Amino acid sequence: MQQTLLLILITSFSTALAQTTISGKVLDQSNQPVPMANVFLKDTYDGTTADENGNFSFTTEEKGDHILIVRLIGFKESVQSVTLSGRPLAINIEMKEEISELKAVTISAGSFAASDESRRTVFRAVDIATTAGATADIAGALNTLPGTQKNGESGRLFVRGGDGNEVKTFIDGMLVLDAYSPSAPNTPSRGRFLPFMFKGTSFSTGGYSAEFGQALSSTLALDSKDETTQSRTDFGLLSVGGDVAHTQAWKGGSVAGKVQYTNLTPYMGLINQEIDWIAAPVSWEGIGSFRQRVNKNGIVKVYGNFNRSEFSLNNHDIDDPSLTQYFKLTNDYNYINASYKDVLKGDWMIRGGVAYTSLRNKYDIGNDLINESEKGAHTKVAVEGSVTDHMELKAGVELFTREFSQGGTQEGSPFSLGFDEIITAGFVETDLYASNNFVTRAGVRVEQNSLTEKVTADPRMSLAYKVGNNGQFSLAWGKFRQTVKNEWLRLNTSLQAEKADHYILNYQRIENNKTFRVETYYKKYDNLIKIENGVVTNNGYGYAQGLELFWRDNESVDNLDYWISYSFLDTKRNYLNFAHEAAPGFSSKHNLSIVAKYFVVKLKSQLGTTFSYTSGRPYNNPNETKFNGSKTPSYQDLSFNWSYLPKPYLIVYFSCTNLLGRDNIFGYEYGSTLNEQGMYNSRAIRQSAPRFLFLGIFLTLSKDKSVNQLPTL
Repeated sequence: MQQTLLLILITSFSTALAQTTISGKVLDQSNQPVPMANVFLKDTYDGTTADENGNFSFTTEEKGDHILIVRLIGFKESVQSVTLSGRPLAINIEMKEEISELKAVTISAGSFAASDESRRTVFRAVDIATTAGATADIAGALNTLPGTQKNGESGRLFVRGGDGNEVKTFIDGMLVLDAYSPSAPNTPSRGRFLPFMFKGTSFSTGGYSAEFGQALSSTLALDSKDETTQSRTDFGLLSVGGDVAHTQAWKGGSVAGKVQYTNLTPYMGLINQEIDWIAAPVSWEGIGSFRQRVNKNGIVKVYGNFNRSEFSLNNHDIDDPSLTQYFKLTNDYNYINASYKDVLKGDWMIRGGVAYTSLRNKYDIGNDLINESEKGAHTKVAVEGSVTDHMELKAGVELFTREFSQGGTQEGSPFSLGFDEIITAGFVETDLYASNNFVTRAGVRVEQNSLTEKVTADPRMSLAYKVGNNGQFSLAWGKFRQTVKNEWLRLNTSLQAEKADHYILNYQRIENNKTFRVETYYKKYDNLIKIENGVVTNNGYGYAQGLELFWRDNESVDNLDYWISYSFLDTKRNYLNFAHEAAPGFSSKHNLSIVAKYFVVKLKSQLGTTFSYTSGRPYNNPNETKFNGSKTPSYQDLSFNWSYLPKPYLIVYFSCTNLLGRDNIFGYEYGSTLNEQGMYNSRAIRQSAPRFLFLGIFLTLSKDKSVNQLPTL
């Protein structure tokens, strides 16, 4: 019995001597304790969980070289080699925070995204199509966001003191030339591209990525749909025409096409017009897309838009309205875009594409005939991916080519003008994540222009810091440049690019489907076009500064989604033929939009309304001594739309702009000679009609009879 007891004691003592105690503390990169981390030896059952102070301790009978692993959600796994010899082992573990795409802070300064909900979307793609007053126009819907100024006689995007030419549109990263349809003088144009063709929209009012060039104030980046899983046919019977579309889907690919005919003659016969139309606008448009996955991650996309439109009217003389001048415009437009993207080894992706735009305008003005042609191509190749867990890199090269020509007769004399421009560019940009709460983006864009024979470098930088789980601050700064308008470059091809510096501070909070956003900015303009003694130069300059607010709530009231945006703008320029620095005629100090959408279940209807207010805009009255010292009345518009769904696949849609019929005035035109009272006669620039009424019936045929066109209206 004594021998047996002694053997047990010896065995127990030997086992105790063979055990190793492993203890220590788990810390983060700030030397703070990390509680509840799992600590264990690989391929064994030996381990423990750190306490609330990050301390851990456990014993093991293993010997020799082993792997100690520490794991915790939100941190990168820690792997260390240890040697077990029976002696106590003390070790402190440093855990590095794992950068999660869903948790990491994102750059929000100057940017409104409308695609992936997980990336803090504040303006969804469907909003573009269902905003009252926008008439399913992308620019019309974006004009309800802060940073934009409504210009009812143009219809284009005017952003933060910049004119409509300073906003550039990109489809799948490729530049679009002339993204707006033609329009009569002082009448609004529409965007050429329909919302339903795109899965996402990124609208940046400043401080955008180094990838995007040739945009002085803003970029509108549209991402076309990757693929469609369901075949369908859509018909639309419209008060201004009709359309038919078909999508054919197969595994891994699809093809879609749409043909649309628009004729405003019946509409203009019912609604009194300010314009003396001879032939109302008529257009034919064809849209096509092709999508095909070529492997597990690769996809080829082709998108095309083809349009022909024309109209004619009489322009009446200001001094003698009985005198008219004939005006006719015929426009042919073609745009095609092909792109490819694929995943390389690891986390890297390659993408590239080519886009080609061809447009031709034929003007018949009185006794003059003018032909204008522009052709342009854009080619790009870019790679992006993760260099480390805390560093993402994007780099690429691109080539822009443009050919512009204008010729014919003007005031009875023949003329011919034009230019060829080649811009070679490269960009590199990196996102550095110090943690999930702090990111720095730094980049530079380099361009070489064949006309100026200069190489330029434009640095850009953004910072974002996450405050709590739902809020964040962002800062952005950058230099941006853009070739001057064709109307000036055709006269002097040595003109330098116009330049702008952007400074932006932003705070954004998104919680429970509610978004609050406040942003302030300052822009400095240089190299603007200035006309001095009849000579076109780059001596113009200016500034823009302001404050913007945005609130959106689609949670507080069932079936109600609404947003409110307000912008304050202070801007002045000394450019073109300005006598001195003054606010340009397209700018307004105060801009307010209130948008609401409500779905009435019992009526099977979605009701929408938009109220827009813009304070008076400056204009120059030659009958007064102060340059640009006059102001227009404020612009006010209450618009309404109604979508009725008697069947899931059938929609009756009605919309009305300027429901109250307000007489909005956008400025004044003046005669060229003094009248008997020694004054210049004037004429108000008004809306072409007090209201725009639209009625449409939309039918969708598909296997799933619940599919309809509501998201595209």
